[in-house]
Amino acid sequence: MAILYNTPLLAALFGIIFAQIVKIPIHYFLNGKLDWKLMTSTGGMPSSHSAAVTSLTTAIAYEEGLGSPLFAVSAIFGVIVMFDATGIRYQAGQQALVINQMRVDFQTFVQEAKGWQQKDGQQKIQELKTLLGHKPSEVFAGALTGILISVVIYTFIV
Repeated sequence: MAILYNTPLLAALFGIIFAQIVKIPIHYFLNGKLDWKLMTSTGGMPSSHSAAVTSLTTAIAYEEGLGSPLFAVSAIFGVIVMFDATGIRYQAGQQALVINQMRVDFQTFVQEAKGWQQKDGQQKIQELKTLLGHKPSEVFAGALTGILISVVIYTFIV
């Protein structure tokens, strides 16, 4: 099973797992609430996307060197993933916040409208997910996490 000896792959997977787990105590420290759903959710501090791609890229740099084409591909891939996490996905989350508020405002308007009759068995509308992307600080923290993971692996384990 050669895949078990693929250190860059294992470093990237560990980066994802570590970043997802560490979100829970960070959230607890900042908000005073334990939220176990953060283990499987997107967004939050640190970015597991950034941790994964920087851990992968750093591991490839250790194995192949900074001048290798494989490092170049991994570095560009990492930049695109981190840009997407802070740009498109973050903005989609912000739009979801506004849409959710518009829905609440509309429901309030409808309930307060004169002569409005409530329907029996009205279904609850599911809110859009607002925690889709990352703030630049979350991506930066994820990137540092990933780099440190690979540095530790290649310094003390491999």
